[in-house]
Amino acid sequence: MAGLEGFRRGFVAMAPLWLGVVPFGVVYAVLAREAGLSLLETQSLSVLVFAGSAQVSAVGLFGAGAAAAEIVFTTFLLNVRHVLYGLSLGRRIPLRGWRRPTAAYFLTDEAFGVTVVSHERTFPFLLGAELSLFLVWNLSTLGGAVAGAAIADPGALGIDLVFPLAFLALLVPLVRTRVELGVAVASGALAYALAERLPGGLPILVTGVAGSLLGAALTRGRPGDAVRLDDAAREVA
Repeated sequence: MAGLEGFRRGFVAMAPLWLGVVPFGVVYAVLAREAGLSLLETQSLSVLVFAGSAQVSAVGLFGAGAAAAEIVFTTFLLNVRHVLYGLSLGRRIPLRGWRRPTAAYFLTDEAFGVTVVSHERTFPFLLGAELSLFLVWNLSTLGGAVAGAAIADPGALGIDLVFPLAFLALLVPLVRTRVELGVAVASGALAYALAERLPGGLPILVTGVAGSLLGAALTRGRPGDAVRLDDAAREVA
């Protein structure tokens, strides 16, 4: 029963982020259909790959006629940050036997963030958060794939704005201290600067590593610096 309750808490904890995930999934599916993927191929990527940014990049490269090796390498670079997520979760949550590959398969940015912020240290909570997003993501991509054929020009809808807005919606609830805010701003600025200079997923990889190192440097041995933003606001008031 304790495991079921932990799973329920994890599933529900992800609910506030559904609003940002749903349009992301719909837009991915529309782009996939526009690139020439079938309904089955579009949905298979969501089930088997389950990585929004990698899926969007893959269909974009596919539509541009890129070689298979280029698609695989780019999506690898986009997802390599999950190695850092896995290392962090492996130190926080006991993951033995089948739990480790299961947690790794369904791991996402959002599930990692929600689990870390909640301070829950159980596999049921993590799995609940992961499957919550997996279900919503696949329902969203299915809906987008079905509706995609009816949209003549997806670009005219301004769907390029959905991605930064969706990620911003996911980021804001996770930023709770001055250090986290500083790291988020610095990482965003670095990613913007690198976006036009580096190919494929390298900007994300470099920014992820640089942001992690900056956060570690700012908090190492100085827990008092991690002042919550709401505490700071009360001080100003």
